[in-house]
Amino acid sequence: MTIQLMNSFSLTSYLEEKRGIVEKNLLMLLGPPEIYPSILYESMHYSLLAGGKRIRPVLTIAAAEAVNGTTEFAIPAAVAVEMIHTYSLIHDDLPAMDNDDLRRGKPANHKAFGEAAAILAGDALLTQAFSLLSDKFLWINTPANDVLRIIHEIGIGAGPLGMVGGQQIDIESEGKNLNLSNLELLHRKKTGALIRASIRAGGIAGGATDIQLSALTEYAEKIGLAFQIADDILDVEGSPEEVGKSTGKDSKQNKNTYPALLGLEESKILENKLVNEAIDSLKEFDEKAEALRAIAQYIVERKN
Repeated sequence: MTIQLMNSFSLTSYLEEKRGIVEKNLLMLLGPPEIYPSILYESMHYSLLAGGKRIRPVLTIAAAEAVNGTTEFAIPAAVAVEMIHTYSLIHDDLPAMDNDDLRRGKPANHKAFGEAAAILAGDALLTQAFSLLSDKFLWINTPANDVLRIIHEIGIGAGPLGMVGGQQIDIESEGKNLNLSNLELLHRKKTGALIRASIRAGGIAGGATDIQLSALTEYAEKIGLAFQIADDILDVEGSPEEVGKSTGKDSKQNKNTYPALLGLEESKILENKLVNEAIDSLKEFDEKAEALRAIAQYIVERKN
């Protein structure tokens, strides 16, 4: 059963507004092109401003707003997590990783600029993210101790205990048959960890209490896993035109996915169960958390 949301809330309008804010700040905080070697800037800009759903930074903003913070409080963290996510996509597409030619309907970064420039663009976006996170002039509304907590959250989510560790497990697992428990561990790290960090960082930036942060964490862990299941399903059912990248590669590469292990129907049942549990974890929040509730449903309804 799907939990009903407030009829007055428009997710489409919310996403459009917040994406616009995120992209304006991405461009501004990337800095002017003349401060970079020209190819490096072009490569960074190409992937960072190539579009995309901006789900992670929007979740950061929505989490801050849910605890009575504002968009402005969350911007440094939101921009940083999108830079980190973009770097991960650039590196994921490399021949040594997933070897994808398309990303967001355009040639992958290494196809447009070459492998060396793509590696360096990813490295540059990752380090720029932490440069921004540690810039005191961007955090005038946030206590220094909370800024340190946010940096730590994002570092854990992006690093060897999170996304990078999950990618390594994914590579090592190709050709092996993981059980459900190990598959969940893989995806909680590879996909879920940065989503969890995005939401917790937004909550901290917005001034969440310990109880609120705990509820946001439960929400994040549920939708992080649901997001990956939805991606697995899209690789089976989606088209390259809709998804913006090659589809059907998971089965060809013998990757461990939820549809491969559980089948499509059971995977869909599980993702919907996770979404409903995520929404239920926000039951003590008021209408300011409506964006989080709506995004949870959007995750399983999206076509890309």
